Amino acid sequence: MKLYNLKNHDEQVNFLQAVQMGLGQKQGLFFPMNLPVIEKNKLETILEMDFLTRSIKILSMFIGDEIELKYLKQYINNAFSFSGPNIVPVSKNISCCELFHGPTLAFKDFGARFMAQILSHLNNINNQVTILTATSGDTGAAVAHAFYKVKNVRVIILYPNGKISKLQESLFCTLGKNITTIAINGSFDACQKLVKQAFNDNELRTTTGLNSANSINISRLLAQICYYFEAYALISQKNRKRLVVSVPCGNFGNLTAGLLAKSMGLPIQSFIAATNANDTVPRFLSTGQWKPYNCISTISNAMDISRPNNWPRVQELFYRKQWQLKELNFGSVSDQITKETLCELKNIGYISEPHAAIAYRLLKDKLKDEEFGLFLGTAHPAKFKNVVDNVLNENIKLPFALKIPSNLPLLSYYMQPDFNKLRKFLLLKK
Repeated sequence: MKLYNLKNHDEQVNFLQAVQMGLGQKQGLFFPMNLPVIEKNKLETILEMDFLTRSIKILSMFIGDEIELKYLKQYINNAFSFSGPNIVPVSKNISCCELFHGPTLAFKDFGARFMAQILSHLNNINNQVTILTATSGDTGAAVAHAFYKVKNVRVIILYPNGKISKLQESLFCTLGKNITTIAINGSFDACQKLVKQAFNDNELRTTTGLNSANSINISRLLAQICYYFEAYALISQKNRKRLVVSVPCGNFGNLTAGLLAKSMGLPIQSFIAATNANDTVPRFLSTGQWKPYNCISTISNAMDISRPNNWPRVQELFYRKQWQLKELNFGSVSDQITKETLCELKNIGYISEPHAAIAYRLLKDKLKDEEFGLFLGTAHPAKFKNVVDNVLNENIKLPFALKIPSNLPLLSYYMQPDFNKLRKFLLLKK
């Protein structure tokens, strides 16, 4: 598999190099040179496969022979060793695709665990790797648990202090060992800026073996394609014909994966890019002007991102496939409407959380009578217990995965958004 840097097309690498590097020159994202396409007469056969077998087939179409098939099978089996997507009917023509049945109760378990397997494959030569990533909530837990106690890998996670839920924080800030967490006095965008500065520091990258584990890493992105195929396979033939998928968007990696699935031949009719008040992309699609505002704190905190890193990949894919951006549906939802939507969902028998509620709201508002809609449930409602309990007057029981860490002390460091301080920290902790 060959990939090129979106900011310098002359920089070309293979899959394993892209995983190891994370970002290219000028902090450019890597993108596949060849976009595999499944022939129409073979699609049904692939859809009839079980989740793991199909995932091996899909990922091998991108990775090729860089990883021997027997090892790729092993890595995918290890990574996806939990319940896959679950389709739950919510109304007559709308269902939720629940992606939160993994070890950290979030969709990001799929990508983070696959990336951990690939880095373990690369680390057989015993090179030290430092995973530096920023999280707006769920990435931190998924990455921390995926890499916990992995040999020769240390993980540094930056997150906005006081702007993620306490239960999200407890999932990854109580582990210790090779997992270090730093609460940054600022927004997610401030955390991500620090990560980008670190990757732009050649000496730091070389000295610490720097890598990233959020959705800018191509391995995370490719793994997420697999659950779109599974979701499609789980719905009826009738509902497949006019399928609309609504994706709650923060860094836009999840939407990028869905669009890549469509580019492979998965016949999803259309997508809705659903955001909260951090509506840089909806405003861009409306006006053609890219004007990120300062990040706004919302009850859907994992989507509190005003400068989504994966948007250049979305634009590149539309350009490569000769699709029109006007075909991408979009919208933003306020906190007040999000709360009202949580109540609406409860009244029809489904307990959700703020991110999925945003995707549902826009889907319901835009779905036509003859269409069938899926909205992605990206996290377990209990991860946002305070918000959900207060809005719905509920007392959600904590799943086992949350009970134990919620009673453990936080092990985080605290830091201002100062790159020089972070740089010294990374070098001292080497």
